[in-house]
Amino acid sequence: MNLVRSELLKIRTTAAWLWMALGALLAVALAFVTNAWLAHTTLTGDADMLGLPPEEAAAQQDVVGQAANLYTSGQYFGLLFVMLIGVLMVTNEFFHQTATTTFLSTPKRTSVIFSKLVAASLIGFVFWLVTSVINLVAGALFMSINDFGTQLGEWEVQRAFLFNLLAYALWTILGIGVGTLITNQIGAVVTSAVVYLIGTQVASLFFFLLSSWLDSEAVLKWQVVLPSVASSVMVNSIESPMLPAWWVGALVLVGYAVVTGTIGILITRRRDIS
Repeated sequence: MNLVRSELLKIRTTAAWLWMALGALLAVALAFVTNAWLAHTTLTGDADMLGLPPEEAAAQQDVVGQAANLYTSGQYFGLLFVMLIGVLMVTNEFFHQTATTTFLSTPKRTSVIFSKLVAASLIGFVFWLVTSVINLVAGALFMSINDFGTQLGEWEVQRAFLFNLLAYALWTILGIGVGTLITNQIGAVVTSAVVYLIGTQVASLFFFLLSSWLDSEAVLKWQVVLPSVASSVMVNSIESPMLPAWWVGALVLVGYAVVTGTIGILITRRRDIS
């Protein structure tokens, strides 16, 4: 726990977490407005204006599914910010040249990495808690005003909350894994952000074109191999023909976190930091 507290202290004494938190709050606000508009449009029978296929439009007219989507607003950019915090928790050691001191103070490098993983997960929990409270208050108010009911008693909505927490925790672990692979701070931050934001869109476009070429919507479900898409799928409660089941997304994201965390530990144990 002393190691965990020291890692949390390292984060608190820099301004990075504050900028990430502000970014996450802004993302929640913008995403909630967008999701609220989508929910109102689909649930009031105006889904045709979204230009969706008839089958997909029918699937979107799910009150519980729309509520779950509303209560997890801002996840996409929120996960980006917690991932970047995980990256900084490792790369800061090399950027500020404290890695040698850290590993001399605690020669068991595995313990250091585990403490970073635990501290990162705690930070992810805080981000999830704050954004979830905002979404809960605003979402319940929106659903009640529009006579849809809060839907908080539905298991699908509760599951979305819980798996959103898991997503925030796992993405900080992914960030630490990226930081161990790319120790240059600027390189790690830029690479992870570009791959997350642009790489996801390019890959999604590839699956869309492949689906059109093969004339098969089933191909679109393979987008779940992308960790950002897997995160969205695991909190999704709408049975869409274009997305796999929620548990598939959960398994994919857990797999990424386990592999990334293991690689991070192995690399750190062997790396020369002199």
